[in-house]
Amino acid sequence: MKTIDWIVLVATLLLIVAYGVWKGRRQRLLASYLLADRKLRFPTIAFSIMATQASAITFLSTPGQAYVDGMRFVQFYLGLPVAMVILAVTAVPIFHRLKVFTAYEYLETRFGVGTRTLTAILFLIQRGLSNGITIYAPAVIISVILGWNIHATNVIIGLLIILYTASGGTKAVSWTHVHQLLIALGGMAVALIIAVHTLPVGFLDAVRIAGRMGRLNAIDFSFDLTTPYNFWSGMIGGLLVALSYFGTDQSQVQRYLTGASVAESRLGLLINGIVKVPMQFFILFVGAMIFVFYQFVAPPLFFNSVERARVAGTPEYARLEQAHRTNFVARRGHRHGPRSDAHRPCPRAAARRGQHPTRGPRSHSPAQPGRRH
Repeated sequence: MKTIDWIVLVATLLLIVAYGVWKGRRQRLLASYLLADRKLRFPTIAFSIMATQASAITFLSTPGQAYVDGMRFVQFYLGLPVAMVILAVTAVPIFHRLKVFTAYEYLETRFGVGTRTLTAILFLIQRGLSNGITIYAPAVIISVILGWNIHATNVIIGLLIILYTASGGTKAVSWTHVHQLLIALGGMAVALIIAVHTLPVGFLDAVRIAGRMGRLNAIDFSFDLTTPYNFWSGMIGGLLVALSYFGTDQSQVQRYLTGASVAESRLGLLINGIVKVPMQFFILFVGAMIFVFYQFVAPPLFFNSVERARVAGTPEYARLEQAHRTNFVARRGHRHGPRSDAHRPCPRAAARRGQHPTRGPRSHSPAQPGRRH
């Protein structure tokens, strides 16, 4: 890493922690610590809800999902907007009227303290396990980039998170979520711009290639029980998952309990329902464009650059690398047909002449990957 990279990394971490601690200062009451005095407005609530659901795993693994399987995973979220409307009408008024601190406090009023204790314990176990994975995901990336020990990286990230969440409370978490989500989405936008800019074909050609190779399969209306992601599984299964998660999980319920009014909490949920599906579509689309990029450039044999550097000089790695590149060239030749690369026109030059990069003028078929000349 260069000096500027270190400055950005360290400054971002320190500023997020410092901002969270500063935002949560002078809190003396339980309502201030757990519910931010019930004074948050709907933009902060909406961003915090989205950031709570979209952890580092979302931004690290979802593009990979599109790279391997296409964009059909977006259908999992199709039931979410409907769930937000249902919860805005039912759960939000009940929680605000009872002025509860947690979703499980409401269960105590209905079914007794035993039910509240059981559900709270289950939540703590589930959330504790999931947070461990959530911390581990960025720790893997940082340890790969910096060559740090993965266990030490986990401890450092965990301590930083504990520092501002424990000292700042819900207000610190909600406000830092806003900045974290904006940073993450900004990084995804930069990744998309770089991927498209470095392609040897135009943006529309890249979209056509992704579509022809099955990476833009966003919507599937077929009712197939063997398919994990289709319109019906999203509208039925995704709806039920969203109702349970946003309606009973304290990590989400706490976000809209901080609303200054029922209207503010409702707007926070509804904005989440409106924005979440396009946001997931955008993240998956980044993965589809990266897939197109690696149709023109041979992907590395092993993406972990630190581990690759350790074995790069060995004869076994050199043999595998050569076989990998040979297979890549063979697959490209199979897709292109018998015509050699040396006689294929440059895609950008062909586009400027009004011709298709591989088939000449007046062709509406997607461009095939070619070599830049």
